[in-house]
Amino acid sequence: MKTLYDKFKSPWACVPTLYFAEGLPYILVNSIALIFYKRMGIPNDSLAFWTSVIFLPWALKMLWSPLVEIYSTKRRWILLTQALMAAALFAAALACGLPAFFALSLAAFALAAFVSATQDIAVDGFYMLALDQKQQALFVGIRVMFYRLAMLFGSGALVYFAGSLEEKLGSVAAAWAAMFGLSGLLFALLAGYHAALLPRPDADARGDAQSALSAFKKAWAASKTIFGEYIRQKDILYILLFIVLYRFAETMLGKMSAPFVLDSLENGGLAVTTKQVGLLYGTVGLAALTAGGIFGGWLIARYGFRKCIWPMALAMNVPDLVYVYMAYAKPAFAWLFPLVAVEQLGYGIGAMAYTVYLMNIAQGPNKTAHFAISTSLMALGVMLPGMISGKIQMALGYGPFFILVCLMTIPSFLVIPLILKTRGAEN
Repeated sequence: MKTLYDKFKSPWACVPTLYFAEGLPYILVNSIALIFYKRMGIPNDSLAFWTSVIFLPWALKMLWSPLVEIYSTKRRWILLTQALMAAALFAAALACGLPAFFALSLAAFALAAFVSATQDIAVDGFYMLALDQKQQALFVGIRVMFYRLAMLFGSGALVYFAGSLEEKLGSVAAAWAAMFGLSGLLFALLAGYHAALLPRPDADARGDAQSALSAFKKAWAASKTIFGEYIRQKDILYILLFIVLYRFAETMLGKMSAPFVLDSLENGGLAVTTKQVGLLYGTVGLAALTAGGIFGGWLIARYGFRKCIWPMALAMNVPDLVYVYMAYAKPAFAWLFPLVAVEQLGYGIGAMAYTVYLMNIAQGPNKTAHFAISTSLMALGVMLPGMISGKIQMALGYGPFFILVCLMTIPSFLVIPLILKTRGAEN
């Protein structure tokens, strides 16, 4: 049975929308949910802890990735996950007006996180099956661009939309219900669009349940062998310390940055509106982060990891001081744009060293699996500081909290001499 894709014969018909659909849930669950809960009056300790907990599916998705690989087709997984994503977002919208909205919306976001992590597996697998090698190379930049556009759309346009409705409707709950409802409708449309446009490549074959179960058991056994191989590699302790500590402080800061600017002046915040947060982090902040990543990649390509790691660690950590300044100086909103841009630019530069190191230690015949393990451990390294950040902030206040964040950057520098001894720092 042919699809409309067969008429157009171009990856442009589906690659941009697939990666837009892949990027949007991530920003909804991990960033926009923070703003939503802050505007709904949830305390910082609760919102930071629970939004960190629901990050878990992205950390553990490698556990069920063999199931997606061998059962049914990637095309069907994509359509199923996008339909379920629409349902999860509609559920979040309905929860906004209920007394138990926090627990109900968290359950909706947890489902969205699991579905999104599964969609990631299916989309990336489908990309490799539906496109030949030349097309894959050609569209690699396109997929990254549309993933970034989804983040811009989410953190900028959707947050601004919610803020505008807050002012027009006079109800925070109704405004965010409309925003999540709109997001759910968007995913329903994407599911319908992809049902019509996605091709059915011959390589995307459906397996029967019995053979799938057998293959899953074999894949699980192989995964355990590969994980054991990863843990037994030389200098694994240094590698794990780097994965956990290099971005520890920055993750704590990132979890509290939006609650800080949204909080009232009486509580030590900056009293910025929801619309202004959308403008601040969804435009200038994201643009600076992207530019930092591109520049950091260029630096490492030109000078190598070993020469770049110290300056890039400084670039990531030193700009955290701008939040100390903002906490005590309470600058006008216009000044937040260059301040946030500086911090996000530095983070983009420094985070690129982290990504490159994880790629460098993934060597040998199982390097793809090793990189997947590293990124899963990276996700756990994001969860842990996020879970404690809100409780620490509420105990200290914003100013002392950001000072502590700056002090917590010290371990990230202490692990650098250790990882310079490992094979990941050879170039």
